Amino acid sequence: MENGNDDSACLRVAIAGLQGRLGETLAAGVREARDMQLVGGLARRPRAPGEYATIAEVLERLQPDVVLDCTRHPDTVAIAHAVIAAGTPLVIGATGWRDEEQRELAAAAEAARVGVVLAPNFAIGAVLAMHFARQAAHWFEKAEIIELHHEGKRDAPSGTAKLTASRISGVSGREVPIHSVRLPGLVAHQEAIFGGRGEVLTLRHDSLGRESFIAGALLALRRVAGLRGLTVGLEGLLGLE
Repeated sequence: MENGNDDSACLRVAIAGLQGRLGETLAAGVREARDMQLVGGLARRPRAPGEYATIAEVLERLQPDVVLDCTRHPDTVAIAHAVIAAGTPLVIGATGWRDEEQRELAAAAEAARVGVVLAPNFAIGAVLAMHFARQAAHWFEKAEIIELHHEGKRDAPSGTAKLTASRISGVSGREVPIHSVRLPGLVAHQEAIFGGRGEVLTLRHDSLGRESFIAGALLALRRVAGLRGLTVGLEGLLGLE
């Protein structure tokens, strides 16, 4: 399971959800990173060295420096609390977290003094689009969001759309309607549409392939050990906050 880089200074990464589409893509990104080593992870059907069926086995046998969670809700909740209890930094790419669950996650991370990054979207362009949307909210009173994803995405609205809406509402004080589309052929797409007097501003981001998530995931993996408590989104890691 380990990649070819055996430098002892490399960041030892374990991935929960190795056999999923996102997990496979991000695993490839970790293998290509010169400063990281993929040591294994959690898999529904373990079939290779370093793959285990429980998160307890992953933590005990692999001793990772950081865990990257690419599973689904509600599995992600139990995985997160197990990783935090072990004192291991955690990057979460799974969406569907409810507000109460996020509050409990934040409290657990703070109590354990462990860094946790919950990223609704790892695509750098999507993070920038959220940042730009918050800026636009200072100048436009009304906005709506259309988010489009592949038919296999379970949560609707998406985590990215909910976070974008909260960023806009935090400035405007208005509720932001979200419209969700689930169709085959899509990957991950979002439009934040702002209406003003005699003008419309549209901020759109398109992920045309899951490889668009690699750069943001690697950034979070490199930075999470230096954090304490819960960080939601990648804006702070990109210097946007």
